Amino acid sequence: MRPVTIHFERLDRVDGSARFGFGDTTVLASVSGPIEVRLAAELASKATFEVTVRPLSGIPGTESKSLASSIRSLLSPIFIFTQNPRSLIQLVIQSLTPSPRSSPSQSFSPSLVAAMINASMLALLRASSFPLKGVICAVAVGKKSFGDHELVLDPEGEVAQGGCFAFLFGGGGKEEEVVWTNWKSGRGWEADMAVDGDADADLDDARELARKAAREVYASIRKAIAQEGGEVVMDVD
Repeated sequence: MRPVTIHFERLDRVDGSARFGFGDTTVLASVSGPIEVRLAAELASKATFEVTVRPLSGIPGTESKSLASSIRSLLSPIFIFTQNPRSLIQLVIQSLTPSPRSSPSQSFSPSLVAAMINASMLALLRASSFPLKGVICAVAVGKKSFGDHELVLDPEGEVAQGGCFAFLFGGGGKEEEVVWTNWKSGRGWEADMAVDGDADADLDDARELARKAAREVYASIRKAIAQEGGEVVMDVD
C-alpha cells in the first residue's frame, strides 16, 4: 500500500477540514455544522446530514451523486443526530485526483473512494462540534488481472476484481466491523462470478487483507489527531 498522508487544513467558513491521501490519490473534505438548515430540509427531532462529492473537474454528475448517497448512508450510523435537532451537518468531499485514463467512464476508483471516506472522517473529527459513536476507516483491495492474479492493497493499475472496504472502529464490538463495501469485478461482475468459482473466497480474503490495512489507517488517524493539525506521513506495509 502506498504511503498514507494526512493533513489538517484551515479552510475559512467551515468547522473542520482535512486532506487524506494514498500516495498521489488525494482528497480534501470539509464539514460545517451544526448550522441553520433550510426549512424544506428541516427535521423536527434530529439533524439533517447532507453530503456532496465533487470531481476534480466539471460539475457533479450521476456517479458523484450516487457516491455521495452511499457515503451519507455509510457515515450516518456513527452520528447521534438527536443531539442537534432542526440543524444541518454539511459534508463536502473534493477529489484532488484526475479520473483514471484507463477507465474514463469511472471517475472514482476504489482507492479514491477509500481516500474520500477517510478524509471525511478526519474532517468530522477535526470539527469536534457533534458527538460520534466511532471512527470509520476505509481501504481498497484489488485482484490483479495478469500474472498470478493475487490480491493487492490500494491497487493503482487495472484489476480483474476490486473494491473499497470500510470498517468501524470503537463501535463497541471486539473486532472491527465491516460496515460497507462496493467489491465487484471491473469487467462485468455477473460474468466473472459465473466463471470464477473462487469469487466468494476472493471476497473473504480481500476483506481480511483490508481489515489489517484499515487498522494501520486507524493508527495514522489517531496519531494525526494527537498532533492536532500537523501533517502525518506513514509507510504502511
